[in-house]
This record gives sequence, C-alpha cells and structure tokens, in this order.
Amino acid sequence: MKEFSITKNDAGQRLDRWLGKAVPLLPAPLSQKYIRLKRVKVNGKGAQRDYRLNTGDLLQLYINDEFFDAPAEDNAFLSVFRPQLDIVYEDENIIVCNKRPGLLCHPDENEYVSTLITHIQAYLYQKKEWSPRWENAFAPALCNRIDRNTGGLVIAAKTAEALRVMNDKIKDREISKYYLAAVVGKMSPPAGELSGFLLKDEKKKQVAVYQKPVPGGKSARTRYKTLQFKNGLSLVECELLTGRTHQIRAQFAAAGHPLAGDGKYGRRSDNEKLDRKGQALWSYKLVFDFPTDAGSLEYLKGKVLEVDRENIDFVNEYFG
Repeated sequence: MKEFSITKNDAGQRLDRWLGKAVPLLPAPLSQKYIRLKRVKVNGKGAQRDYRLNTGDLLQLYINDEFFDAPAEDNAFLSVFRPQLDIVYEDENIIVCNKRPGLLCHPDENEYVSTLITHIQAYLYQKKEWSPRWENAFAPALCNRIDRNTGGLVIAAKTAEALRVMNDKIKDREISKYYLAAVVGKMSPPAGELSGFLLKDEKKKQVAVYQKPVPGGKSARTRYKTLQFKNGLSLVECELLTGRTHQIRAQFAAAGHPLAGDGKYGRRSDNEKLDRKGQALWSYKLVFDFPTDAGSLEYLKGKVLEVDRENIDFVNEYFG
C-alpha cells in the first residue's frame, strides 16, 4: 500500500485522471476497476472515479508495486490490459502466435507497448506463469521475427533453455518456414527457385539483389510453387532456404513479380490499382524437422503448425 497527500497543485483533478498520472503503467480499464473495488481510498473510504480531489486529501493505493515503476521497454507489458493474441500453439516451453499485419514484433524508438512480445509477456504475467520480479526471472523472448506489415507465425520461448534450443534450430535450418504471397503477374516457370545475393543498404533499410557475389552480399535462396492464378495475380507458396532480410519481397520484385501492396519493392501503379497498403505476405506454416537432437524440445519433432488460408486476408480478397 502506498499513500499520497494531495497538494494544491493536484487539487481539483478528477480521481481517475490523477491516478493515471500518478501510476502511468496502470492500464485505464484496470484503474477504473481498482477504484470500483475500493482499492483506491480517499481519506480511508472508497470514492467515485469523478471525485474532485481537495488539498489535504489522503489517498491510499492498494496496487501492486510494479505499477509504480517508471515506464520503460522492459515493463511495458504492465500497460496491456487485455493481451490481443491469436495463439496457434502453446505448451510449457513455447508459444506460437499468428501475428497480424501492422503489429511490430519488438519495440522500436516510437512504440514499445503495442508489440507482439509485449502482449505475450502481458499474457504470461496475467496467467501468473511469469513475473520479472521472480528471482533470476527469464523474460519471455521471440525466437524469430517477421516484418511489421507481414502476418504470420512467430515463436516465443517461455524459458531460457527453450530459447537456446530454438535459436540453434533456426540457425541450423532445422525448422522449415513456408510463406504465402500474392505476386503481380504469372510466374514462369510456375515452380522453381529464386537465387542470388542480397546487399543491404542500412540507410534506406532496403536490400538489392545481385546475380553474382558482391562485397558484403549474402546468398539467398527461395523455393516457390504457384498455387493459383487469378485476375493478374499469382498465389505463391514460398519456402525459405535461407533467411535474409526482405528476402521474398526483394527476390520476387527483382524477378519482375513484386508482391501486391509492397510499398518498398513494388510498383506504385500496381499498388494503386489494387488499393492495398502493405505487402501481401504471410508466414503460414512451420515444420519442426529437427534432424538432430532437440533436447528438452525433442517432443516437437515432426510437428506442423499451419494457419488456415481462410484466415489470411489477401487469399480471400484476391483468390476466394
């Protein structure tokens, strides 16, 4: 319990608005709930949220200590009242979510609350499976990431051991990753492999594709198969044989078939015609191949996780 004495500078404010300033990590809906449950007392009694504070009022807050910390990236999960997650799979070691397009995987300089990892941490905290205040607590972490405007499957580890194993398996290409993409035009041949070398421009946050090795370039290989062609667009399944930044987007654009809606690698005329913002790309299937021992995660060997195509917006819009 913490006590606050209202000074003349705070007098006249509504109780709920003062509480939002005094405890910035406390989500507004939870703040209202605590007032209603009389976990916020004014002069020893419960009060309405619209109560106007007076000089000399004594406020008693029966609120968990962590909500009083200064807002920061590592406690942003406390600001999430109801985590918004599409959970595809969960066990005691990992959780796999179907991320919606537009949501960041990790915080950046402009946003640290509305991110996938923040909502996962909030979800586990509210389930009482994890708390940063536990001794030697491990913070749940993402094992892979996808671009902000790409939808699809992202793996998070609940334990340090699960994170170590998953990172090793991803690095060693022991988890097969499949994407669905809507690309402009008809692929020729309808199935094959795109290969080349990608060179990243850090200033533009963009990659260029080369057919021959270049200094600083990294090899990139994508296997693809056309599943459907309709109204000038191809629905393509892509298997990542390497995992480079913007690999699918850059390689298909270089091949003359940019992704629908891709503002970075696509053609403005195509995107305006389609009236789409954000690349039509979805990480829709993971296969845990695990040809070598996976230790504590061995039970996942052979498991396949897949997003139903009916739940992918551009599949319905362009190929339904």
